[in-house]
Amino acid sequence: MQILRSEIPSTFSEKTVDVRPITGRIGAEVRNVRLSELEDDALEEVSRALLHHKVLFFRNQADLSVEGHEQFAAKFGTPEAHPTISVASGSRFVLELDSARGGRANNWHTDITFMTRPYKASILRAVVAPEIGGDTVWANTAAAYADLPDTLRKMADELWAQHSNAFDYAEQTGNAQKGAQALTANELTKTIHCTEHPVVHVHPETGERALLLGAFFRRFVGIPQRESQYLYDLLQGYITRLENTVRWRWAPGDVVIWDNRATQHYAIDDYGEQARVVHRVSVQGEIPCSVDGRSSRAIPS
Repeated sequence: MQILRSEIPSTFSEKTVDVRPITGRIGAEVRNVRLSELEDDALEEVSRALLHHKVLFFRNQADLSVEGHEQFAAKFGTPEAHPTISVASGSRFVLELDSARGGRANNWHTDITFMTRPYKASILRAVVAPEIGGDTVWANTAAAYADLPDTLRKMADELWAQHSNAFDYAEQTGNAQKGAQALTANELTKTIHCTEHPVVHVHPETGERALLLGAFFRRFVGIPQRESQYLYDLLQGYITRLENTVRWRWAPGDVVIWDNRATQHYAIDDYGEQARVVHRVSVQGEIPCSVDGRSSRAIPS
């Protein structure tokens, strides 16, 4: 049975956690939880809420250490280091995004779609947050698919797209490649990966269909580049409609977890020379599967 929107109940009978939706389609704040001491019953409730709300926000988690961050991520699956960027010193899986060292990426993307197994989920922890700006926005790609007109939805169901990390970082982010940003771009692209994904994949846990696009998109299979860009802009526009988004204002100690299989996100680069440092640990995902059962595949770069 095709599921256009999640059939998970929008309200839960949580015994230990307090889940408060932020918008009508995506995002909830979870209260009364210490991630460093998360018990199994609370974990089950958090996991269920994540599938429904796609993004969960936790305030005041400053006691979560690097080791604790990795341990928390392991509760959702197998932690996985970034395929091209080195982990932070003293950690096994932490990707440190430091604005002073080029850790800025103001574009809409789903993490590592240039790989055959994009992450299942990512957990981001704010170490240093700017006083003004530096918010992150997430978009619900399952809700976007459900919004498509029937004819466009049927076409999207049949499309495949090429994704790659071989791209012009300055063009994608709107920033000149200078200093630390150039170093980040070089590290991201030091090993080139190319993958073909279905444009619509079936969520392995909820059964929802979701659009799989974002900044690593290169072109649609069988469609010329120019027409690919027109069609990409059309579909991507449904993802980033304000109705499908939630925006978070960071404070030190905030933790956010998102379902990478049903979201895109955008870190807004509007904070100038202020410091912004976040740590991310991600969890290994599944190979995306199309509506007709075909799996994503690596292709020559």
